Amino acid sequence: MFIASFMFIALFAISMAHFLWAFGRTWPIRNEKLLAQTVVGFKDIERMPPRLASLAVAIATFAAGIFALALADHDSGGFWLSAAGLALAAIFLARGIVGYTAWWAGVTPEPNFRLNDRRVYSPLCLFLGLGFIVLVYFRLT
Repeated sequence: MFIASFMFIALFAISMAHFLWAFGRTWPIRNEKLLAQTVVGFKDIERMPPRLASLAVAIATFAAGIFALALADHDSGGFWLSAAGLALAAIFLARGIVGYTAWWAGVTPEPNFRLNDRRVYSPLCLFLGLGFIVLVYFRLT
């Protein structure tokens, strides 16, 4: 439950940030262009992606957090919950790994994003992916 709780806290924070962005807020950055350069990072980006995309990410990350908590309960969910946990692990590990590739650096060249991606976004995704693997492992043992 300890691992799942920390994973939920991180995913909930990510979810709330995306939820705010879905409603047009630019927290924690002062303007939309700088926010887009910092959290999206695509070349010459001027605006945040569509609000519906931010809302979808907010819902998806919140659901991933709920899955982490559910995986900590060994008596519920059965095979399909474990399979979903492995799928989430694969998604987060893939995002974490791709953040260190030259291809991703070419797609997201904005300096603010590059710095945050290597120091925060990619490592966090790797830790979340490993966390899902650990939760599934503990479920199956």
